Amino acid sequence: MTIRVVLADDQPLVRTGLRVLITDAPDIEVAGEAGTGREAVTLTRETRPDVVLMDIRMPDLDGIEATRIITAGADTASARVLVLTTFDDDDHVYGALRAGASGFLVKDMAIDDILTAIRVVAAGDALIAPSVTRRLIADFAVRPDPAPAARSLNGVVTEREREVLTLVGRGLSNGEIAAELSISAATAKAHVARLFTKLGARDRVHLVIMAYEAGLVAPPN
Repeated sequence: MTIRVVLADDQPLVRTGLRVLITDAPDIEVAGEAGTGREAVTLTRETRPDVVLMDIRMPDLDGIEATRIITAGADTASARVLVLTTFDDDDHVYGALRAGASGFLVKDMAIDDILTAIRVVAAGDALIAPSVTRRLIADFAVRPDPAPAARSLNGVVTEREREVLTLVGRGLSNGEIAAELSISAATAKAHVARLFTKLGARDRVHLVIMAYEAGLVAPPN
């Protein structure tokens, strides 16, 4: 199965580089290119891609709002948005995740890492570049005390599910969660699946956000 990708970036040189990169991958193809956020929304409706590589800072409509429209639209919600960011854009990470982005790429990432990210997101998982994750955690560190949100999980998740959500918030994979809790990988996966259902999470990134907002994971000092 070929993964179809829309490239949304206001810099033609960036789009050209990404197109050349993707063209060399046998399982990924470019479905179209957009130079503004509004063009990205329109192109997503027209081409129904699997993934949209979305820059944040674009004219007409920024990447965050374009992401919100795409992930909320009945005719576009099947597309997964993978945001392209630079260090200067990282302050917008939280807003884009809340808008429905499934992952983040830093523009200077290695070629193989970018292709891997596209495949991971297309498969329904989520991915955030480590440098962006650090900034995301730092963002939570300056937010108000999230303790009241923690109480909202009472009666919603079990104690074991709370433990699993905490580990998801720390960035652990299902296999790592299994090892940490001395349970099987299948059991860990089942707990994560139940968290998706109970909390209405879109993907693993959304669970990470919920873990921080619930006060289950404390940002580092």
